[in-house]
Amino acid sequence: MIHCEGLVKVYKIADLEVLALQGLDLHVEAGELMAIIGNSGSGKSTLLNMLGGLDRPTAGHLTVDGKDLLKMTESDLVKYKRETVGFIWQNSARNLIPYLTAQENVELPIMLRGRRKRQRALELLDAVGLLHRRKNRLNQLSGGEQQRVAIAIALANQPKLLLADEPTGSVDTKMANQILELFRELTRNFGLTVVVVTHDPQLAKKVDRVVAIRDGKASSEIVRRTSYAQELMELEMGMRKQEEEAFIEYAVMDKAGRLQIPKTYLDEVGAGDASRMQVSLVDGKIVLTPPKSF
Repeated sequence: MIHCEGLVKVYKIADLEVLALQGLDLHVEAGELMAIIGNSGSGKSTLLNMLGGLDRPTAGHLTVDGKDLLKMTESDLVKYKRETVGFIWQNSARNLIPYLTAQENVELPIMLRGRRKRQRALELLDAVGLLHRRKNRLNQLSGGEQQRVAIAIALANQPKLLLADEPTGSVDTKMANQILELFRELTRNFGLTVVVVTHDPQLAKKVDRVVAIRDGKASSEIVRRTSYAQELMELEMGMRKQEEEAFIEYAVMDKAGRLQIPKTYLDEVGAGDASRMQVSLVDGKIVLTPPKSF
């Protein structure tokens, strides 16, 4: 579904150039539910904006659903944003029109494409569990309910890719779990690809894969050993495994053989401030050792 290779984004502010992405490589399969994490300024929101067609890369390759976003005309981008991708913002005010009801908010993007709006809107509100609130306006809905209406809006035109920017940032833990479970159902039942940007590393417990971005590059991945659905079945059968055994963590290596070691690992061996490491091959394994003196 998503293929990024050597993706670069440079922002120019007056005479200052800011390098937001520095040769990012990322591949996302169709039907995958994944999260992108990273500190502020790491480049994750920049990536999301480019996947959503809201911004263009400076260099590299970026294709979504077989469409080359670097070669698209402005009219192609408009069509892409209407038909291929759905977007959910952290701030619900960017998703919803306050003087419209929940149903009218969902009907609006459907109407723009000339489809039968009423039935589709009701189906979507039912899918997010808000059919009973369809006549309520924004100020009559809780933060979690507003976010679920926003999800219904993002799904209105049957996109293949759903992008969510901090979708659980303004709701409590219970509602966050409900929203993430809704994403899980969308991938399982409709084959939708969902990419979530978040600050919360605990999201790894609810998604298939977590990619950490640091300094504009993918630095590590956490991948499930078994599917989330299988883990739920094992929990129901009382076969709970140790949490740390449910995931595998990888350091991401670029084509030049460079990789970023998680700082927690370097701190553990006393090399958190080291500028170099000793590399050796021992019994078919690559071993990194901090030098005796830096």
